[in-house]
Amino acid sequence: MAPPEVHHLFHAPIADHSFSADRQTLAVARDSNVELYAKSGNKLVLQDELKGHDKTVTGVDIAPGSGRIVTCSQDRNAYVWEPTGPSNAWKPTLVLLRINRAATSVRWSPSETKFAVGSGARTIAVCYFESENDWWVSKHLKKPIRSTVTSVAWHPNSVLLGAGSTDGHARVFSGFVKGVDERPGPSVWGEKLPFNTVCGEYLNNTAGWVHDVAFSPSGDALAFASHDSSVTVVYPAGPDQAPRAVVSVSTQLLPFVSLIWSSESEIIAAGYDCEAYRLQGSEQGWAIAGSIESAGRPGLKDQREESALNMFRQMDLKGKSRDDTQLKTVHQNTISTVRSYAEGGDGVRQFSSNGVDGRVVVWTL
Repeated sequence: MAPPEVHHLFHAPIADHSFSADRQTLAVARDSNVELYAKSGNKLVLQDELKGHDKTVTGVDIAPGSGRIVTCSQDRNAYVWEPTGPSNAWKPTLVLLRINRAATSVRWSPSETKFAVGSGARTIAVCYFESENDWWVSKHLKKPIRSTVTSVAWHPNSVLLGAGSTDGHARVFSGFVKGVDERPGPSVWGEKLPFNTVCGEYLNNTAGWVHDVAFSPSGDALAFASHDSSVTVVYPAGPDQAPRAVVSVSTQLLPFVSLIWSSESEIIAAGYDCEAYRLQGSEQGWAIAGSIESAGRPGLKDQREESALNMFRQMDLKGKSRDDTQLKTVHQNTISTVRSYAEGGDGVRQFSSNGVDGRVVVWTL
């Protein structure tokens, strides 16, 4: 496996990141601004800053086709940024979110005609452009959400929307907007899909927070990561039917906070353990296949147990832990987001991650 490409951008947490389709531009959420970096050889060079939010930016996403950037923040606002004028300066357009709590996450739909914003207001705002008034407006998905929405993920058909929340549920909604979307064909999630149809509602075993949700590449399965260190994969059977299979993988690791599907049979998940793990399986069962970093590094577990033993020995002898606080992983703190970076015919070939350590890392599978 090729070594990871590590970019240590600054000493501050990164809440979210997004690469442009040509992978020459990187948008990074830093405090109340979004920093834009340009690829220069093997380095990323700060090129521009998007200033408009007055509280922490919680989500950023670059649309692959149009290059428009959408951002959301704890200030309860979202902006769509587009380059304008001869200088290509980024101009923000305010989105009428109509929420009274912080926005928590944002993602463009694959069609790029809409985006979804999760929030602490127990609401998901599905936003689309209204050309008559020249602004972005939103419709709200509310029922049966009972707590903060932590993550949103679009189905490949741009109509169905997965969402995880702190009430322990992962849900699938219809985000169909008349006049914006083409009517989708029937799928395992349902046939007639008016706005706010709940196509699936799944409770985590321990009712722990759901940190992230993701649809498989075909859209026929949904995975979600919870705060009890588990990943659950749901295979629906059809509208108004019980799922064909619900497979839950409990791990001895710290909780995962972000996940992506690299293929129909593999999920990459990362979180508080500061490294990314592969999970592999199918309807018959899923299991952890190992860490991305320890591939080809046998004995890593023993090494970790040994280092933990040494740490306690040092504390006992000298009243202090080890002098070095360097972790053996590439990321030195929690990984907050993993995203697809480059895809091939057989799925995701490279993915990127960002962390609380101010690093953005590109991994090759």
